[in-house]
Amino acid sequence: MHHRIIKFGSIIFCTLLLTGSMLLLSGCALQKDLLITRSNLNHKISSQTKDINKIKADLKAHLDEWNKEKKKLRTTQAELRSLLLELREEVAKLQGQLEKSTYLSETSAQKSNEYWLRLDETNQAVMKRLLHIEAYLGMESAESKIPSAAESVPLDKVRPAKKLTGDELYAAAKKLFDEGNYDAAREQFQAFLNENPKSEKADNAQFWIGETYYHEKWYEKAILAYQKVIEKYQNGNKVPSALLKQGLAFYNIDDKGNARLILRELIRKFPKSKEAQIAEKKLSRMK
Repeated sequence: MHHRIIKFGSIIFCTLLLTGSMLLLSGCALQKDLLITRSNLNHKISSQTKDINKIKADLKAHLDEWNKEKKKLRTTQAELRSLLLELREEVAKLQGQLEKSTYLSETSAQKSNEYWLRLDETNQAVMKRLLHIEAYLGMESAESKIPSAAESVPLDKVRPAKKLTGDELYAAAKKLFDEGNYDAAREQFQAFLNENPKSEKADNAQFWIGETYYHEKWYEKAILAYQKVIEKYQNGNKVPSALLKQGLAFYNIDDKGNARLILRELIRKFPKSKEAQIAEKKLSRMK
């Protein structure tokens, strides 16, 4: 009986020992799996962290580049505003110079007329004295040689019997321009505009007025005349030509800043025009 109890106890001990070993082995396996899982998880987290850091670096680089471009754009806009203000000031100065020049011209013309009037009166007095002397000496009278009041009417006071139509007036002005008679052409074009302000050729007439000044190298007046084409006839076909010639006029008075501004404006607004091609070539050669 005692022997059986000992044997049964041994069996129970062995069973418990075997169960404990199995539990220990199972626990080790679970711990190993847990370590592997944790390692994989750490690797994934590290990889994602690197990706996030790379994305942050790329975003920062793009943000820095965007800030640089934004700063350049603001600088360019500021320069364009400054140039535009300078252009407006220049146009205002030219307008003032033009008004002053016109006043001086009118004053000079008035003085000139007074001078010629006095000269004519003197001439008439001399001719009368000559007649008196010739009569006293018994010579042939020169009275027939003295022009009468009707014959001495200035040519600019004579008016044509027939009034010209708008097309005839424009054609006559263009003919005078082609012949190089710029003063007369300018007067004719201005007369055409006064009588036909809404004509389809009004923008052309205003442009040719600018051209008369340009050919006479009176560039300040040409700039103002071209400006009227740009402002009054925005939808006309002469705007690109007016911008081009206005830019060249500024260049000819050594104002290269405004010349560049206007030529670039021409290229921006009319990129496919022949005038834009000429402007691009001029800008490439401009120092």
